[in-house]
Amino acid sequence: MMRVRLAVVVGGILAVLVSLPAPAQAVTVSVVELLEDGAAYAGQEITVVGELVGDYGFRRDGWMWTQLNTDSYAIRPIVEGGPLRGPNFGIGVRMPAELGRDLDPPGRYRMLGPVVVVTGIWRYHDEARQGETFLDITSLELQIPGRSLSEDPDWVLYGLGAALFVIAGITGLSYVRKRDSVG
Repeated sequence: MMRVRLAVVVGGILAVLVSLPAPAQAVTVSVVELLEDGAAYAGQEITVVGELVGDYGFRRDGWMWTQLNTDSYAIRPIVEGGPLRGPNFGIGVRMPAELGRDLDPPGRYRMLGPVVVVTGIWRYHDEARQGETFLDITSLELQIPGRSLSEDPDWVLYGLGAALFVIAGITGLSYVRKRDSVG
């Protein structure tokens, strides 16, 4: 009899646990989706993949601010043969300073910033921050470390430029000689 009661109690507990809703999973979205319809994600936990660019702004209140871009250039920069595909799209992000202290420098000219997967709460027109919109990051995972980009000279363009310069010089000298011989 005791075993039957124990089985009923355990069965009841398991039934209650199984019927509880699963914890909400963060929705993965792109920066473009956030810019197109930011209100749809307001207050939700979301995950975004992108390159940290610009500057890291460390504040006295323990937060770090920067920008997260999602575009094809983060994965394959143009100087490395990546396609020219439209503009950069970015959002402001805020994270606890300790998450950003050891990150490689942010992306900029001749520098690919760290590509990260970040999860946080989407603050759309946040009243506590005078209507600012940003991603309040709670976790960050480094996917690709930042690195310098080298941009080798295009010797064909340099050669064409030099050839045009020589042609312009010859044409100018020819003109001056004709002008001076006529007069």
